Amino acid sequence: MTGNDNIRFIARVYGKPFREIRDYVDDFAQLGKFLSEPVKTYSTGMAGRLNFALSLAVDFDCYLIDEVIAAGDHGFQLRCHQELFDKRADRALILASHVPDLVKSYCSRALVLHRGRAKMFDDLDLALDIYNAL
Repeated sequence: MTGNDNIRFIARVYGKPFREIRDYVDDFAQLGKFLSEPVKTYSTGMAGRLNFALSLAVDFDCYLIDEVIAAGDHGFQLRCHQELFDKRADRALILASHVPDLVKSYCSRALVLHRGRAKMFDDLDLALDIYNAL
């Protein structure tokens, strides 16, 4: 499967025009001619860019993301920040991360999971202290 095949699939599933999704993914992921290449030939970073762009190509009320926003070069990180925290500031965002600085930068509350139990914290420092003590 190529990057374009993945785009075609997402467009079909969500009833969006292929060209609209492709243009967004092409602009955001900046993979150029590689969108026509098999995804199995992508580096990990390229695959991450494609998948993240695909996840943002459709508007949702809530986004579940991982540390991909801290991956890649500075330009990609900036695009991630603009898309998630500027353009989609009115949406809910759940960030799964083990990186304290990332949590402090982007979160207002934290949920610590341990042995199948979850505890919510409004105090990020306390949540991180408890997480680090596990």
